[in-house]
Amino acid sequence: MTASAPTRTVADLSYLLSQASHVLTTQMAAAFAEIGISPREYCVLFHAQEAERTQIQLAKISDLDKTTMVVTVDELEKAGLAERRPSSTDRRARIIAVTEAGARAVAEGMRVADHVHRAVLAALPEDQREPFVGALSLLVGGHLSAPVESEHQVRRPRQRKI
Repeated sequence: MTASAPTRTVADLSYLLSQASHVLTTQMAAAFAEIGISPREYCVLFHAQEAERTQIQLAKISDLDKTTMVVTVDELEKAGLAERRPSSTDRRARIIAVTEAGARAVAEGMRVADHVHRAVLAALPEDQREPFVGALSLLVGGHLSAPVESEHQVRRPRQRKI
């Protein structure tokens, strides 16, 4: 005799949010590939253009580990989109400066990201778009704003230098 599958009493938010995130990530990667940069490179350039920031600051804002950040900045420098420069406020620090070509990439990247986001929202009935974004923003700004400590980590934590 086989047991019947249990019936859910609440929607599987883990699956829904994970699936939506995965597919949106693939759509963004494909769209950014058309302009020759990755979403990660765009993210770093975007935040570097906002203010004078060090590689460490940009890694934190962009949620990148140190190794990934170094590789990303190396790629941006090689492409002529950013460069490492001395900080204007701390002679010991080096900042990531966006070049003119990098600024053009940020502007184009913003258009690409906006296009992908508009397409996702357009898949919803018009009267559900604003409430969807509002509800998601409330969750991300509140109940789902910070990871919970657990002995079974979902994702490998960043390695800190000791």
